[in-house]
Amino acid sequence: MELLKKAGLAKEASKKLGILSSVQKDKALEMMAKALEDNIPNLIAENKLDVNTAIKNGRHKALIDRLVLNEERIKGMAEGLRVIKDLSDPVGEVISQWKRPNGMMIGQQRVPLGVVAIIYESRPNVTADAIGLCIKTGNAVVLRGSSEAINSNRAIVRVMTRAAYEAGIPEGAIGLIEDTRRESVGELVRLNGLIDVVVPRGGAGLIKAVTEGATVPVIQTGVGNCHVYIDGECDLDMAIEITVNAKVQRPGVCNAAETLLIHEDVAGVVLPGLVKKLMENGVEIRGCQRSMDIVPAISPASIEDWDTEYLDYILAVKVVDSVDDAIDHINKHGSGHSEAIITSNYFNSEKFLQHVDAAAVYVNVSTRFTDGFEFGFGAELGISTQKLHARGPMGLKELTTTKYIIRGNGQVRG
Repeated sequence: MELLKKAGLAKEASKKLGILSSVQKDKALEMMAKALEDNIPNLIAENKLDVNTAIKNGRHKALIDRLVLNEERIKGMAEGLRVIKDLSDPVGEVISQWKRPNGMMIGQQRVPLGVVAIIYESRPNVTADAIGLCIKTGNAVVLRGSSEAINSNRAIVRVMTRAAYEAGIPEGAIGLIEDTRRESVGELVRLNGLIDVVVPRGGAGLIKAVTEGATVPVIQTGVGNCHVYIDGECDLDMAIEITVNAKVQRPGVCNAAETLLIHEDVAGVVLPGLVKKLMENGVEIRGCQRSMDIVPAISPASIEDWDTEYLDYILAVKVVDSVDDAIDHINKHGSGHSEAIITSNYFNSEKFLQHVDAAAVYVNVSTRFTDGFEFGFGAELGISTQKLHARGPMGLKELTTTKYIIRGNGQVRG
């Protein structure tokens, strides 16, 4: 009943929300941002209930890191809403327009998707990001977070909906499904006629369950089996700094590096110091035989390691013969998320950019930048690894569809 009620309210609200002016939507975004800042102590207190439960249940450190809200992160959520507010509203944008020989004027215009359902795991900041992006694009949103973050999500939604509705957003446009039973996901993704699109954001198990069980269209966000390749020609200090950042800065997120590939010409020079730094940061290294010959402290990697998104302080390492070998390995084992090459060779960088099949491909940059905020989108609904209209960080334009608008002066078809 909760699913049907909240999805139904969202559907009704979407009809009004889709035609609101940019001024009205931007006012709501500012009020929601301020409401988050004004309620920092309360949000942290509710979040601590979730964090304490996760600790009690023995959840891993990386998951707890994703779950934690502190003053800095809440202010970051508010800042993200303000960045979204300041971006151009895509709704109503005429992408292209042309005149037919019979005088008809045909235009293609951006419009909201309607009702967007987001199913996600233990990152409560996603709640604020999703609400902000959907309000800006005129979409109603139905949120279904995990049980591990239910107190945090409930508090964020309560604060943001109060501010949004005071600003004139139609009631029902923001709905949180508080039923955290596994069955509720299966029910939600089959609400054809009420939900227009589903976006799953989480681990491989969640994405697989949603994709296989949905009758509603799905925009699939992908797991992040991301690679850093250290080329035979590169700035070695840069290579070490980027690799450590890509793995250690926040290992429990999808754009963290999971595999290091390193050219044989520099492996003997780079690996000893790099492995030492990684291990000092608590990273377990699993490698191929060639890497273990260089650094005996490396543990042997299994075949499964090359395909694993650890979301943890674990890194697989493989020594390769060339940039072509690195590209082949990535295209075979990667998840199409984010891949990086560290090189000073222009031709190798261009080959990597053109031949690696991923949503985001970097030259001399950490994979950790695959993020809506870092790309200037304010926030993102997820990182899509599909090859449909949305690929990479899903910002405002990815939350719209198009319709054709045709104007004439009495044309009929003969």
